[in-house]
Amino acid sequence: MLRWSTQIHKWLALVVGLQVLGWVLGGLVMTAIPIEVVRSEHHLAAFQPPALPVEGVLSAGDAARAARVEPVEATLKTTLRGTLWSLKDAEGKTTVVDAATGRAMTPLTKAEARQFAAALYEGKGRPVAVRWFAQAPQETGREGPLWRVDFDDAEATSFYLSPETGELASRRSNVWRLYDFFWRIHILDFKTGDDFNHPVLVGAAALTLPMVVTGLVLLVIRLRRDWLGLRRGFRAQRAVRSRS
Repeated sequence: MLRWSTQIHKWLALVVGLQVLGWVLGGLVMTAIPIEVVRSEHHLAAFQPPALPVEGVLSAGDAARAARVEPVEATLKTTLRGTLWSLKDAEGKTTVVDAATGRAMTPLTKAEARQFAAALYEGKGRPVAVRWFAQAPQETGREGPLWRVDFDDAEATSFYLSPETGELASRRSNVWRLYDFFWRIHILDFKTGDDFNHPVLVGAAALTLPMVVTGLVLLVIRLRRDWLGLRRGFRAQRAVRSRS
């Protein structure tokens, strides 16, 4: 038992030892950092949009006709840019129009993106860089164009804004990126960080199980040996005392 357990444990540790270390380190990072900090919730200003107006707003049908859109979903919302209709067609394309006129909203300017991000931000940081992305970066989990505004706070927080509505689409920071790095190690998906059912992860977990079991077997054997050694030592001491 000892020989087989030692050999199995040793060779499996060579194969999956680094991954087990990654799991432990990742688990430590993901439990030590509050999820609210990862999501930059402490940098969200307490912004309350104004109530939806009762007058001067086109119906969803009128707004759609003015924008020449055939929506399957229409959402009326109040934003920093005013009251807007968000119209989604059958292909998933969203058109945002002014709820009062039906005119399509032009994208935010760089100055507006900086201004809106600063209004949505809470903390000591200041907006120091504004970048336009024609296609949202992978870290946002979004599609389509976005404005990114970077702040000079300790976490290097970044706000991604919708160019049509000015709404906050995603919040990212160096804390989130550290968390995401260890998450990808945890699930062994370095491409998207979404797939945790792939064969590599299942195989690593399957190999880790016998490594842990054999480690427990070796621990029990070692503890038993230590206990028997202590008992022999106590008996020898009692024998010496009895002879003296």
